[in-house]
Amino acid sequence: MAFCDNIDALIWLDEHGWYSMNFFISDALAQSGEQAGGGLISLIPLVLIFVLFYFLLIRPQQKRTKKHKEMVGALQVGDEVVTNGGAVGRISNLDENFIQLEIATSVVIQVQRHAIAQLMPDGTYKAIPRKKSKASKRKAQSQKESG
Repeated sequence: MAFCDNIDALIWLDEHGWYSMNFFISDALAQSGEQAGGGLISLIPLVLIFVLFYFLLIRPQQKRTKKHKEMVGALQVGDEVVTNGGAVGRISNLDENFIQLEIATSVVIQVQRHAIAQLMPDGTYKAIPRKKSKASKRKAQSQKESG
């Protein structure tokens, strides 16, 4: 046979006079006394897969986590940030665990420090176009009519 030189290891006569066959190649090789292969050589693909996962997945994620932790630790009052939820605002107050963001004039929300996704360049918060509310449109229209 191609996978085993000793056919007696695969088919044999048992104690009841029946012919038995071993369907597991590893058992057949063990009975024949042959080695299945080097133990160290069979571990090489597993080690290579682990090394590949480390350099493609684990190490880059650790770098991103470290960079985010440094960014969150260096936040200061007046920085413009974006939260994980997408809210853009300016830091008005901060403590050890929480940050207060001014997301509109006199509108302040409180978020956890680690909910900050990224630091925005200065001036981004003012440069974002804002829709005028109906009240401010009416006020502008009444000023226009009266003036």
